[in-house]
Amino acid sequence: MTMTLSSPDFAHQGEIPKRFTCQGEDKSSAINWSNVPAAAKSLVLIVDDPDAPDPAEPKMTWVHWVLYNIPPTVTGLAEAIAPGSLPAGTLQGENDWKRTGYGGPCPPIGRHRYFHKLYALDQELPDLKQPPKAELEAAMKGHVLEQAELIGTYQKQ
Repeated sequence: MTMTLSSPDFAHQGEIPKRFTCQGEDKSSAINWSNVPAAAKSLVLIVDDPDAPDPAEPKMTWVHWVLYNIPPTVTGLAEAIAPGSLPAGTLQGENDWKRTGYGGPCPPIGRHRYFHKLYALDQELPDLKQPPKAELEAAMKGHVLEQAELIGTYQKQ
């Protein structure tokens, strides 16, 4: 079976509710996954926006959240999860606000897409000391067993 990623708060390709954005509470939505490969030793979750700053002329991918070494037995994260409530062993990377933790959608113009990507790895990664996404992706190279994706959209009102 294929690994799946979903949220009770928004449908795939659907709008992310305002409360999960910079115009609301700026807290993470609940996220669930299933069918993690039996050989997985850890999971990685990356949330990013490839439409920054303007979807009509994207110039960069803005990183909103980076988590790694999530235990493969975990099946999701609660809404508004605090760093101290992350599953045991989970480590955080640096987002594009130059801090760890979740930073919600806050598009300057237009409707942006927010990709929630879950990776099942064949190993647990070493402590990379709050790596940016690129460094984490380099460490993951050659170790991804499977990937799942959930896309939400948001436009400031």
